[in-house]
Amino acid sequence: MPVDQRLELRQLLPALLEGRVITPEVAQQLSALPASNTLHPLESIAALGPSLETLTEWLAQHAGQPYLRIDPLKIDVATVVPLMSHAFAQRHAILAVAVDAQTVTVASAQPHVTSWEAGLAQVLKRSIKRVVANPHDITRCIGEFYRLAKSVSGADQKVAAPGNNELLNLGASDQEPDANDAHIVNIVDWLLQYAFGQRASDIHIEPCREQGRVRFRIDGLLHDVYQFPPQVTMAVVSRLKSLGRMNVAEKRRPQDGRVKTKSPTGAEVELRLSTLPTAFGEKLVMRIFDPQVLLKGFDQLGLSVEDQQRWQAMTSQTNGIILVTGPTGSGKTSTLYTTLKQLATREVNLCTVEDPIEMVEPAFNQMQVQHNIDLTFASGIRALLRQDPDIIMIGEIRDQETAEMAIQAALTGHLVLSTLHTNDAPSAISRLQELGIAHYLIKATLLGVMAQRLVRVLCPHCKRALGDAHEAVGCVECRHSGYQGRAGVYEIMVLNEALRTLITPGADVQALRQAAVTHGMRSLRMAAMQKVAAGLTTMAEVLRVTPGDSVTNPLFVKQ
Repeated sequence: MPVDQRLELRQLLPALLEGRVITPEVAQQLSALPASNTLHPLESIAALGPSLETLTEWLAQHAGQPYLRIDPLKIDVATVVPLMSHAFAQRHAILAVAVDAQTVTVASAQPHVTSWEAGLAQVLKRSIKRVVANPHDITRCIGEFYRLAKSVSGADQKVAAPGNNELLNLGASDQEPDANDAHIVNIVDWLLQYAFGQRASDIHIEPCREQGRVRFRIDGLLHDVYQFPPQVTMAVVSRLKSLGRMNVAEKRRPQDGRVKTKSPTGAEVELRLSTLPTAFGEKLVMRIFDPQVLLKGFDQLGLSVEDQQRWQAMTSQTNGIILVTGPTGSGKTSTLYTTLKQLATREVNLCTVEDPIEMVEPAFNQMQVQHNIDLTFASGIRALLRQDPDIIMIGEIRDQETAEMAIQAALTGHLVLSTLHTNDAPSAISRLQELGIAHYLIKATLLGVMAQRLVRVLCPHCKRALGDAHEAVGCVECRHSGYQGRAGVYEIMVLNEALRTLITPGADVQALRQAAVTHGMRSLRMAAMQKVAAGLTTMAEVLRVTPGDSVTNPLFVKQ
């Protein structure tokens, strides 16, 4: 049987020097260090030289084993944790990262330690495939995964599961585990910290017949994260409902709530909760609001200099309506909050009517729509108008009554900002007409419309130039998606006299669009193309996100 060879710092130095991974000066400092039993040799080197990840990649190459950067999202934690005990994983500092019918993939930072292999292969009746991973990641994941698994099984054992054939009865609370149980508290804390660490914008907790599942939305796409037994899923939802001050006993009707917490970096984060009764229990979605949104300037949102000038010109008016349009999740709220934050000086009274209040901001007065007591957008605006406001923000114009009240507010000398769901900026005019607003009122009040979308931004670590553009490649930094983060793309239509004359009953949107482009409006697709030219995103992303250009524009064709 081969003898285990643990890595030693001094033995690694010649090879590291030869591979030019470290400098002779660093090697000298390292050779003077006393041998450490607690630190992995690579961690000692990383303290003085290159990053731990670079060193791990080098070690894998040096040992002739595959390298793996551990991405917890790519690991089916519920499946790999039971493969070995916590004590075994800790003793050998190894972590199972994948399993199939024939093999188990095990990550280790000691490529020449093999004593655990044979026994594990025998117990699992599978062959072992070794990979080299970052020692720090292995230790962290062993701690997190086993703590989570222990909490899940601990919580599950506390409740006798109902018979397999029974569907969960909505509203039945006799089988409910205690939402304040230490195990459940642990699971919820892990979920939130993990979501912050992964830059998730939403957390979905979905009950199913066999297993409840958790998914995160990252950069617009959903990723599976974990599976819980049905009872644990119910308890996690209950815990979050109680944190969000929702009625825990009410499981038959949708509810909304909010939670304020701190991210690992200490920043205050706002979570918006929404529950929905489904066949197997309540589904809960948490929207995570990035507190940085309120601190972002227009540059960070992605507005070009000309766009910023046009937007400032519109928002500095004292009365009229400004609309922001786009589908759900296109960043309209972030744009409005950033704008309001700039407008909310001590000299003005800025009030909002929202459903629900997205982010609580002390600089302005926010009111939430409450349908159960007939406090709608329209009645809310009516009440606000008696509050001596200068600027009013209406969460969304959904119906004729709200649209009429918004027009009324603009006519009586207030600046009104709101959102609409339309495909592009010129369509907002026909949408208002569909809601029953007369063309002369639109002409008299509308200052301008901004349509927007979010495009994924190319990962700076791996993007590759391809002719005039760049393509998404994918690397460990961006989870092999090729993209990291998102930026806004904007189409701003400022209403001038020439455009106002085109607002007639049953206005021709096509003619409006043509005229707006002639007067300097850049369509969403043209604005997105500029981001392609600047190497920020790809053609594929532009075509996926922006509506087609029906205006033949020489500028656009040339690109």
